[in-house]
Amino acid sequence: MRKQKSLHPDCPDLLRLGPNRFESALRAEAVAVQEEQKSVRDRYLDLSRDEDAQEDHRGVTRRRFVVGAAATTTALATSQFLTTQASFAATPTGTLIHVFLYGGADGLSLFAPMNDATLTRVRPSFTLPENTSIPLDRGFGLNESFAPLKKYLDAGQLAFIPAVSDRRLDRSHFAATDICQLGGLPAETGGMGWLTNLADKLGPGTAFRAVGIGSTLPRSLVGGGGALALNSVASLNVNGDGKFKQPTVDAIKALFTGVNHPIEAPVKAGIDALTLASKLAQDGYAPANNVKYSGVGNAFKEIAQLIKGGANVRIATVGMGGWDTHENQGTRGGYVAQHFGELATGMAAFFDDLGPDLSQNVTIMVSSEFGRRVAENGGGTDHGHGGGVIVLSGKKLAGKLLGTWNGLDTLVNGDLPEMNNMFSVFGSVAQGRFGLTDAEVGQIFPRQTYTPVKIYA
Repeated sequence: MRKQKSLHPDCPDLLRLGPNRFESALRAEAVAVQEEQKSVRDRYLDLSRDEDAQEDHRGVTRRRFVVGAAATTTALATSQFLTTQASFAATPTGTLIHVFLYGGADGLSLFAPMNDATLTRVRPSFTLPENTSIPLDRGFGLNESFAPLKKYLDAGQLAFIPAVSDRRLDRSHFAATDICQLGGLPAETGGMGWLTNLADKLGPGTAFRAVGIGSTLPRSLVGGGGALALNSVASLNVNGDGKFKQPTVDAIKALFTGVNHPIEAPVKAGIDALTLASKLAQDGYAPANNVKYSGVGNAFKEIAQLIKGGANVRIATVGMGGWDTHENQGTRGGYVAQHFGELATGMAAFFDDLGPDLSQNVTIMVSSEFGRRVAENGGGTDHGHGGGVIVLSGKKLAGKLLGTWNGLDTLVNGDLPEMNNMFSVFGSVAQGRFGLTDAEVGQIFPRQTYTPVKIYA
């Protein structure tokens, strides 16, 4: 009889472990598994001793394995990285940045039909002056506060979509924001953000494939997509005493390498993200073309640093508050005009910084949870429907004013009616940016009816 290879450390003859070949092999395998488990257990015991040593300031600890994401902390070994890959491959379809204006921005204070009889009658303080407004298509004018973006408007890269809404929206900031960012009612979406669904359609990428600039993720990036929330590139770091940072990273690598567990790949991706973020922070960032960022522009600066640093960001979000203008609205050079000016300056700085070679792969879409009522109310406007959407893209757009506009002759309870469905607009912007099919866009917005809107030329 040919001698079998031993699996048992104390018994070279496998057949002596049982009454027959099958049971002998089974018992040998059981012993081998016990030995393997003992090895893993010993590694954890060693780590535990290291943790105890850390309590006495003598070593490193898993408890300090925390990534600083501004005010929040994010453990790399969680779902933050579960759908990512460590490979920093190219992202040929580019980047979509969704800017959300919290508070219900008044789109009619930014772009509106010029010399409109209804507007002149019901909002005389907030009409756009003909002599200073920037001409758009179909008789619309643009608030002069957006002058920083005029060269992109002239180049066919900036456009506006009026009367954008959805029948599910009400006048509650919280409810409307949820619907806008989830892509429908929570019961329709399972609580998954629409940008999370989009990220899933785009497939795996780097740990930076979906990034929310800020201390917390917006609802649009909530779910299983593994998005990062960070205030700055430098904030993605290992917390604690600086002298323990690299030993901590090394300990994490050792702990989660060769463990034959699904956590191994995401942790490696997280370490790669840490490495890139540390390098970018160490190198510092100097914007190109003498660009200076300020206000909300600083969020765009972080995205520019990631894009130019090779992080292959596919989806990013920026939040900007202060749009609930019940009073002191000031369309003509007042508060709301200044706020729009800050937004335009930040967007222009971002595209100027990227330059034509990189910006051609980027699209920015700006929206809010709802618009304001057509009529003014004292020094401001109340919550309404039919907000506006702004698109700035490196891809040439189909015009300066996009979508349907049926005029102001028929209002609904004093509001602009829904002339362009919000989710069809969102889907069309994403579809043209990433080359998705109608069916794929339909899956991003569950239980919605997707009707494409012509966005790109």
